[in-house]
Amino acid sequence: MTRSLTQLVRDYLEERRIHRNRLVTKDGHCNIEYGHVRYSNRFAYMLDLWTTVLELRWSWVMFIFTASFLLSWFIFSLTWYWVAYSNGDLWWQYPPNDHTPCVINVYGLTTAFLYSLTTQMTIGYSIRVITPLCPDAIVLLVIQTIIGTIIRSFWGAIIISKFSLPKKRAKTISFSETAVISPKNGALCLQLRVANLRKTLMVGSHIYGKLLRTTVTPEGETIIMDQIKVDFLVDAGKDHLFFACPLTLYHVIDRTSPFYEMAEDTLQQHEFELVVFLDATDESTNFFCQVRTSYIPREIMWGYDFFPIISRSKDGTYCVDFSEFARVVPVLTPHCANCFSNATAHNYNSRYSNDEQGLDVRQSSLNF
Repeated sequence: MTRSLTQLVRDYLEERRIHRNRLVTKDGHCNIEYGHVRYSNRFAYMLDLWTTVLELRWSWVMFIFTASFLLSWFIFSLTWYWVAYSNGDLWWQYPPNDHTPCVINVYGLTTAFLYSLTTQMTIGYSIRVITPLCPDAIVLLVIQTIIGTIIRSFWGAIIISKFSLPKKRAKTISFSETAVISPKNGALCLQLRVANLRKTLMVGSHIYGKLLRTTVTPEGETIIMDQIKVDFLVDAGKDHLFFACPLTLYHVIDRTSPFYEMAEDTLQQHEFELVVFLDATDESTNFFCQVRTSYIPREIMWGYDFFPIISRSKDGTYCVDFSEFARVVPVLTPHCANCFSNATAHNYNSRYSNDEQGLDVRQSSLNF
């Protein structure tokens, strides 16, 4: 029991360390911290208030939502209290019996707050009604009505926008937890699997990757985040994918690939991060979204292939078994990409030599 608990704690700490060390998390968030930001640059967040509020957590949004209404009601209640005070309407001012107030039944801070709430939320007046004898009260009524409309419109748009953010749609796009390296179509390929969990299609899908690693230039400059383009394909190409079912994407490991110099026993010794991007547009909302994930060396399995998950029933219906989405099976795979290229070239030369020998024999027979 002690060993298992210790192992669980150790695994948890290891996962936390890996989570901090990777640039892009498995769910697509950028794991980067900004330090020593100038105050003027921070003020730019307030200038772009719409985006700033949209990026807040729901807990903060609801807190600011509630605080904005309560604060505006209270501020305007103070102004209504001042209007009543300037007209001698407050109870402690002992107005005469024939006195006409600016707002009927507003004679204290509590009643002023209730009238402010009623005015701003336009829920209808009852016993507290403005009179036409105070022009400043009429102007204040118009101002509060306009500001209240602006506040309600702003928060209504914010809440609707947060519910319909494209990144929410990205949550229904799932990448495989691991990538595999195995032969495919006569070439050694790095493969990964992606699935659309909704039946609505993603239009104009485009997949690509970036390999991030630290490199040193010939001039001695160290580039912490050197980006190398990694192309991914499906059998039909790489652009405008038909994303109706899970797809297996593959990157051909040829001489131009950054994985060409890696081997099965040296893969885990390299330090890199493969970030994969999927850009697409949802056909139901017409929202563009980008789905991201990343793979580090320990999440790439050499000599494995994905288990088939698409089948066809007796009535001709296509079925996808998502329980096998992450399943991999071992396959015979060369030790390195260079070995695979040499073996392929050797087989080709052997067949070519045999064909030439057969041709020489046939020609000799004809000459004879």
